[in-house]
Amino acid sequence: MAKGVKIVIGITLMAAAAFWLYERLPAQYNPFAPLSINDPPTLVTRYKLRQMGNHPQTCLALLQQAKAQGQLTFRRVPDSTGNCPLNNVVRVQSFGNVELSSSFLASCPLALSSTMFVHQRAVPLAQSIIGSDLKRINHLGSFACRNIYNREGARRSEHATAEALDISGFGFTGKQQVSVLKGWKADGKGREYLHAVFENGCPFFGNSLGPEYNAAHADHFHLGMRGYGLCR
Repeated sequence: MAKGVKIVIGITLMAAAAFWLYERLPAQYNPFAPLSINDPPTLVTRYKLRQMGNHPQTCLALLQQAKAQGQLTFRRVPDSTGNCPLNNVVRVQSFGNVELSSSFLASCPLALSSTMFVHQRAVPLAQSIIGSDLKRINHLGSFACRNIYNREGARRSEHATAEALDISGFGFTGKQQVSVLKGWKADGKGREYLHAVFENGCPFFGNSLGPEYNAAHADHFHLGMRGYGLCR
């Protein structure tokens, strides 16, 4: 068989295999399928989420999809300049029926990952562990123009680009509250929920840092977009 014919056959087989993958694999395992707000977290989903920073219009379209499904309310924010310029950011106002202690600025990928985390993990875990609906997320903010740990000469924090959210606690129906500071080492369902929601949230973010990481995170979960899955 001529070499040229073999090359053509090889290319044809590769194309056929790619088409089979596109048609048969579930979206969360299919690198060729577009990301959906409802895709469960897999390594492929995480890769697609990381790519959203390079595709702002696609990312914004997914936020609009989440809004249409009642999972998110947000508004766009103009780009800004200065010591910590912000591009393609939004102000997250709620995660649908889950209210926030205050709205927060977020890069589009952070808003997208956070929405998927809340509705795919935080909400169902509240029902299965606490036996109540998740009604509120308390947080310490997302954007702060500073270096890591405010150290002079250190690199910029993820917060300087609104790419990290610090969650400090959760509220449920019946005004039940659980905080990271008081609940992480306590007994009962609150502790169980905090540990479960932190561990299950890790696949949606580039890095997830909690009370076991260091003393600076004793009172919150740091959920950021940098990295490749650090979960501590």
